[in-house]
Amino acid sequence: MTHEILINVTPQETRVAMLEQGVVQELHIERASARGLVGNICLGRVARVLPGMQSAFVEIGLERAAFLHIADIWEHRQNGHGEHRPIERILHEGQTLLVQVIKDPIGTKGARLSTQLSLAGRLLVYLPQDSHIGISQRIENEQERESLRAKLQTLLPEGSAGGFIIRTMAEAASERELATDIGYLTKLWRDLTARAEHIPAPAVLYQDLNLSQRVLRDMTADETARVLVDSRETYVKMQDFAREYTPALVDRINHYTGERPLFDLHGVEDEIEKALARRVDLKSGGYLIIDQTEAMTTIDVNTGGFVGGRNFADTIFKTNLEAAHAIARQLRLRNLGGIIILDFIDMENNEHRNAVLAELKKTLSRDRTKVSVSGFSALGLVEMTRKRTRESLAHILCEPCPACGGKGQVKTSRTICYEILRELLREAKQFNPREFRIVASQEVIDLFLEEESQHLAMLGDFIGKRISLQVERGYHQEQYDVILM
Repeated sequence: MTHEILINVTPQETRVAMLEQGVVQELHIERASARGLVGNICLGRVARVLPGMQSAFVEIGLERAAFLHIADIWEHRQNGHGEHRPIERILHEGQTLLVQVIKDPIGTKGARLSTQLSLAGRLLVYLPQDSHIGISQRIENEQERESLRAKLQTLLPEGSAGGFIIRTMAEAASERELATDIGYLTKLWRDLTARAEHIPAPAVLYQDLNLSQRVLRDMTADETARVLVDSRETYVKMQDFAREYTPALVDRINHYTGERPLFDLHGVEDEIEKALARRVDLKSGGYLIIDQTEAMTTIDVNTGGFVGGRNFADTIFKTNLEAAHAIARQLRLRNLGGIIILDFIDMENNEHRNAVLAELKKTLSRDRTKVSVSGFSALGLVEMTRKRTRESLAHILCEPCPACGGKGQVKTSRTICYEILRELLREAKQFNPREFRIVASQEVIDLFLEEESQHLAMLGDFIGKRISLQVERGYHQEQYDVILM
C-alpha cells in the first residue's frame, strides 16, 4: 500500500505525519529545545558504580546521570557462557568510556546507555566492535538472505574491522549503493574515534540525524509516493541529503507552497487532537478508552451503541475485530511503549478469540517498532509490549493538570465545602480572631451561598464568630484558604 509523508517545519519544531489512503498512521514530533538523544554516541565518565544493582551511573553532559546496566556492557556480553565478571571489576569511578544512548530520559528516569555501539545508515547498520554480518528478520527468504550476505562480504575492504546488519531497505539495493553506505559509515566511525582522543569527558561525539533526515533514512520505501515539506530551507537540505544517500527519492521530495497550512489541508491537526484524547470512537459505534500511566498503558474496548450483529456474540466479535485495527493504529500514532494491557470485550467462542488475536498480530506486523504479543490470559486480557525508545506523543505535547496533579479527577465542590467547614472548626478551637474569611473558587462560594448556606450559618452560630466569603478567580476547585481576621 502506497503512502505519503508530510513534513511541517517551524524554527522551533518539526512535525511529520505518514498517511495511507489519506488516513494518518504515524506522527513524529521533534522540538529544537529537546531533540531526542537515542543514537547519540558520547564520551562518558563513570560517576558511580552500584555493585548491588550491577549497574553504574555515567555522566554524559545531561541534567541527570545516565544509567548503564551490566547487560548492556559489550565486554560483559562477549564472555560467552563462561564466568561473567561483576561490574565493579569492569568499571570504576572516574573512568571514561564510549557509550551510546539507547533510551531517552523518560519521566523521572535518566537516559539508558550501552557500550555496544552502532551507526545506522540507510541500508546498513555498522557495528565497529563486532565482526558479525546480520540480516534484518523482516527479510524472510533464506535464499535472499544468503545472497545479500555474500554480496556485502565481497564489498568489504580487505582487512576492514567491524561488522554490519543489513537493513530491510537493502533488499533491492545495488552494489554501488551498498558500497556508498559502507564508505559513509566507516568514515563516520574514524572521525568519531579521532575526536574522542582529543576532547575531555563528558562530550557528545556523534548526534543522530535530525527528524527530516531520519524520514529519508528510516521511513521512506518503495511504497512512498511522495514526501511533501512546507519549508524551502528544509526541502533544499533534504534534496542534498537524498542526492548523496537516497537518489531514488530525489524526485519524490516536493516543496509545498500552498496558502493553507499543510497539516490543516490534510486533517492532521484534528488527528493530533484526537490522539491526545482518552476516548477513541470506532466507526461501528463502539469505542476504546486509553489510559497511560508510568507503569503501563491499558486499553479497554466497549461496544457502545453498536448493535449491528445478528446476535450479541456476533456484535462483540465484530467490535473486537475493528478494535484490533484501531489499537494498532493508536499505538503508532501515540507512540505508546512499554507494557500494554488490552481488555477486549469477553468472548466465549474460542474461534472468535483466536481470530481477534490473529487480526491484532497481523495489523501490528506493519509497526516498525518491535512488538511482542502474548495470548489471552486467564482473566481474558491480552498482554503485549512495544519497545519504548522515545517519549510518547502525550508526554511531548502535554503536562500533568495543575488542578488534579495528573490524577484525572478533582474533588467535588461539596467535598471542598465540607473540608472547609472542618477546617473552620479546628481553627476556632485554637485561635480567637474577630472573623474567619473563606477564600475559594467561584463554584465553592456559590455552594456556600446556596445549598450549604444553612450549614455555614449553623457553624457560625456554634463558634460564635462571623464568617465571610471571598471569590478568588485564580483558584481551581480544590484550592481554598481560611484567613483569620
